[in-house]
Amino acid sequence: MDNSQYFYRTIIFTRKNNQVALADINYPENITPLDEWLGTVVTLADGAHTIQEMINYMGQRYPSPPSNLEKTLHSVIERLMDGDMIKLSETPVSLPYYLASPIEELDLEKARKLIIEDGYSVMH
Repeated sequence: MDNSQYFYRTIIFTRKNNQVALADINYPENITPLDEWLGTVVTLADGAHTIQEMINYMGQRYPSPPSNLEKTLHSVIERLMDGDMIKLSETPVSLPYYLASPIEELDLEKARKLIIEDGYSVMH
C-alpha cells in the first residue's frame, strides 16, 4: 500500500459515547457500530491526510507503538475499502458537507438536500 495516498470516507458516520458507527441520514437512529480500529480510521479519513500521516498520528498515541502498527492499519484500510467505506486518492479530497462531520453535527435537512443534488447514493 502506498502510504503517500490520501484516504477519505464515503459513508455517513456517528460518534457518540466513544463509539463510531455507520449512520443512515434518513433514519439517524439506525446505526451500525464499527469495531474500534475501523471506527478510528473512518473518523480520520478526512481526505486531507495521507496514510503515512495517520500511521504517524496513531504511533504517537502509544507510549511505545506496536511493531505491527503499519501492517494493522493497512489491513484496516483494506477492510474499509472492501466495504466501500473509504477510498484512496493521489491528491487531497474535499469531502462534501454530509461526509465531513459526524451526523450529530450536521443540519439533516441541508445534508439530505445536498445528497440529492450530488446524486450521492447512501450505501449503508
